[in-house]
Amino acid sequence: MAPPALPPRKKKSRQPAATTILSLGDELLREVFLRLPSLPSLVRAALACPAFLRAVRSSPAFRRRFRELHSPTILGAFLVNDEPPMPTFVPVCLRGRHSDPDHAAALRGLDVFLTRLPDAIGDKKYDGEDKEEEAEDEVEKDAEDEVEEDAEDEDEEDTEDEDEDREDEEEDGRSGWSMSVCRDVHVQDEEDAEDEGWYMSRCCDGYVVLVRPRWNTKKVAVYDPLTGALHLFPVPPDEVFSGEPEETEAEYHVIPSEADDRSFRLLCVPKGNGGDQIAVLSPDAMEWRIFPAGVRLQEEGNVKLVKNGLVYWACPDEDEDYIHVLNIATLQFSQIDLPTGLSGVYGETKDGKLCLVRGSDLVLDIWVQRAGKDGVDEWKRDRKFRMVDAISNLDLNIRDECPQLNVVAIIGGIVYLSIHQDEPPNWLLSFCLETRELKKLGHITSFEFCYPYIMAWPPSLVHNKEANMRPLQTSAAPVV
Repeated sequence: MAPPALPPRKKKSRQPAATTILSLGDELLREVFLRLPSLPSLVRAALACPAFLRAVRSSPAFRRRFRELHSPTILGAFLVNDEPPMPTFVPVCLRGRHSDPDHAAALRGLDVFLTRLPDAIGDKKYDGEDKEEEAEDEVEKDAEDEVEEDAEDEDEEDTEDEDEDREDEEEDGRSGWSMSVCRDVHVQDEEDAEDEGWYMSRCCDGYVVLVRPRWNTKKVAVYDPLTGALHLFPVPPDEVFSGEPEETEAEYHVIPSEADDRSFRLLCVPKGNGGDQIAVLSPDAMEWRIFPAGVRLQEEGNVKLVKNGLVYWACPDEDEDYIHVLNIATLQFSQIDLPTGLSGVYGETKDGKLCLVRGSDLVLDIWVQRAGKDGVDEWKRDRKFRMVDAISNLDLNIRDECPQLNVVAIIGGIVYLSIHQDEPPNWLLSFCLETRELKKLGHITSFEFCYPYIMAWPPSLVHNKEANMRPLQTSAAPVV
């Protein structure tokens, strides 16, 4: 009799492969990255591995969405006075600094001394375009090592040191603000009395713009202190200035590209009696092109805002209630009406609307351009915000009966303010137009100009490697 047949052996089921974060697709990774608290945190995460970097770099829509959801990251402010000509940098140390090593890493990487600027007008240290590409390649190659070192070693040591500094300052009633890291970045050529060194004329979109010398300028520098990219340009030819070129001062403005955040054009506007022309330079072509302005723009300091390819000029005549607007792509001028009798600082809301804010007697008067019933944008008073209660809640140690409140800048829906007293302390504050939240950013010294430094989108997180925007489309002959 044959033995009974044995039941078939059960096949062992394979264990499912472990799911890791690397198993997520680019879309899911980007959804995770949108929930990071700030741009420095995104940079740290994107550089953790090639897959994360690819997910961030491959999507311009993600970059736009991330900006919409996050406030601009301020790393500090450059304070400029006539003496010395180069600025003092005041870092912004956020409250809870020990819990944000990414912000600390961005601050450590910032060249606040502007060390790459050449010492003499004829020197040339770096080409900005090559420097950016070299920096980008190095970042991608050594990303994992950099993250490991910064996250585990340097951040931990610096956090402990700065926590101790903050505790010492709190004992002095200064609420966690460290002036010990403020640096005076004065650079002056003592050998040439006529050359007082580089002078910072403005700061925008992650760039600082410097001229040398301040009067009768011979060289213009556009420098990114976070990436080390330096662009050196000659001044426009004499044809731009109708008066004596050696006696004419000019304004220089960076016009960023909307397609590639680290490419730009440079706009030159003569001041005073400098003439009725403007000059635009494309760094890829390295030539100035001269255009008639058609309107009187040369009043000192009347360029109020440069944003999204548009340049806003306040009208030289205070009795006129409009401003001139130049579209840098078409080089066409238009006009925008203003609220009657209102002046202030121009900027943009978080959703990109033009706004105007005036500070007086600890009151902020806020106006915003909104679509009217006919769909045309018109000025509407957003509200008047009385700052007395909000300032008292920040424990700023205000001693003056009526301290001076100044609007410094409006960037991405954030109003940056300064409070000055007859005796220190003086303060740098931020006010969010959307949430109405007032924050204390830190102690500041007296200044003639204050330029908040906002962290720009790093070139290492942009896939487009095209160096610059296309040359200007115009029938005008180029002027080299």
